[in-house]
Amino acid sequence: MTNQEIKVTPYSAAVGALIEGVDLSNRPSDNALQQMRAALRYHGVIFIPGQTITPEQHLGFARCWAEIDVNRFFTPVAGYPEIAEVRKEPEQVTNIGGGWHTDHSYDLEPAMGSILLAREVPAQGGDTLFASMTAAFDALSDGMKRTLRALYAVHSSRHVFGTAGSTKRADLKGRIGNAEKVMADVVHPVVIRHPDSGREVLCVNSGFTTRFEHWSEAESAPLLQYLYQHASRPEFTCRFRWTEGAIAFWDNRSTWHYALNDYHGERRLMHRITVRGSAITGSHRLA
Repeated sequence: MTNQEIKVTPYSAAVGALIEGVDLSNRPSDNALQQMRAALRYHGVIFIPGQTITPEQHLGFARCWAEIDVNRFFTPVAGYPEIAEVRKEPEQVTNIGGGWHTDHSYDLEPAMGSILLAREVPAQGGDTLFASMTAAFDALSDGMKRTLRALYAVHSSRHVFGTAGSTKRADLKGRIGNAEKVMADVVHPVVIRHPDSGREVLCVNSGFTTRFEHWSEAESAPLLQYLYQHASRPEFTCRFRWTEGAIAFWDNRSTWHYALNDYHGERRLMHRITVRGSAITGSHRLA
């Protein structure tokens, strides 16, 4: 290893940074990793294009950050149970991740981040949107911030990966499964303090948040919908166009993402490794 100097360029005003000058077929130098950690902490997601790496090298890069958190619902890559396959074939209609969400927010200890590698991309389309939950929270009024700091929200995987969800999305058969591994719903604070940056972050998402604790779904819906619309405003987002060999590494604690489903009739194949996070103060399982 050498003492690599990498180039970090902001990708948009609110979220994302482009990383250049790193070759992940070898373990990055400590200096390069330090620069990438700082970029991820500040920008929420880092994009690393042009990587020609094996599954073993993908895993090696992931282990530079944390232990791997295996997703129990995704079909794994053959021979690599720690790598999830995110795939859509030309004849399939439904994609995976087609809505704003945060990976693993339904777990008591949500994943720290996800490292997605493009193996095969369509000629056009298939971009991924990212949104900064730090910028979204910062833009709220002081009154709304005080209200949200006092609230907790319920996160669930039942409606997506459970039996009810799987029967509604038969097109995902063979790509998503293990409905029996759905666990009890969890409760997280609506506002968390990021463990690395120290900044406050909005911790709800339309994919997995179902209601506020001690509120009904009907009571929760107006405020949640307001937050979802607010946080997805264009000034808090960026749009990443994939190329083969590109990597997007996002911080689940401070960003949302949304995989666009606009490439019908073409194949898109991605490999995703999720890395382990830590407990959130105040989080708990529902009985």
